[in-house]
Amino acid sequence: MAGSKCLALIAHDQKKDDMAAFARANQDLLSRWKIVATGTTGGRVLDAAPDLDVTRLKSGPLGGDQQIGALISTGEIDALIFFVDPLTPMPHDVDVKALMRLAIVYDIPMALNDATAIKLLPTLEA
Repeated sequence: MAGSKCLALIAHDQKKDDMAAFARANQDLLSRWKIVATGTTGGRVLDAAPDLDVTRLKSGPLGGDQQIGALISTGEIDALIFFVDPLTPMPHDVDVKALMRLAIVYDIPMALNDATAIKLLPTLEA
C-alpha cells in the first residue's frame, strides 16, 4: 500500500526504458510511495510495475514538468527522480531547468540518473 509521501518520476524520451527498468527492479521500495509522473513516463512505469500507485500528469512538454513544479512549491512532493538525457537537445529545456531550480529551492532530494536514484530511494523514509 502506498504511503503518505509523494515521489515524482520524470524521464526524457531516451531514458524512459531506464525508468521502466528502474520501476520494475525497485517495485518493493516504490510501493511505499504515492507517485506522480509526467504522462508518458507514468504510462511506462505502470506498464513495468502495474501495482504501483501512479498518478499521470500531462506530458512534460505539454505542462507536466510545470505541474510537478507546482506540486513541489506547494509542499506535495517529497522527492524527485528525473532521468535526464544530457545528449539530446530538449525543446522545453527552460521548463526542465525551472523544475530543477524548484527542487533545489525547496530542498527536495533529487536524483538525475539510475545510479543516484538507487542510492537515494532506500535512504528516504516513506
